[in-house]
Amino acid sequence: MEDVEETRDGIERLLRASGYRVNTARDEEEAVLKASIQNPDLILISVGLDVIQVLPVATRIRERAGLGEEVPFVIFCFPSLDEGTELAAGHNVYMTRPDNFDQLRAFLSRLLRKLPRHG
Repeated sequence: MEDVEETRDGIERLLRASGYRVNTARDEEEAVLKASIQNPDLILISVGLDVIQVLPVATRIRERAGLGEEVPFVIFCFPSLDEGTELAAGHNVYMTRPDNFDQLRAFLSRLLRKLPRHG
């Protein structure tokens, strides 16, 4: 659990330093609450769970927070993926295991450019 927290906090600092607005959640309940209030452009999930366990978590967050299918979910640091791998795991759900932060930042940037601008 500690390594997940360290990863989350480190990614948060790096994304903020790159100019992103970032809100973090420590668990599914907090993610649902924050996502329902803040209308995020993208949800980034960092867990060490198996894909069979994490995809339902992403689905529940999307449904319970009232997010549309247009909000991408990125699940990263999957232990079963080779480093440098990105793959689609469902409609607007992606899994990635970047080699480094620059690769993660580039992937997120590509996804965000595809989104329609909020008015």
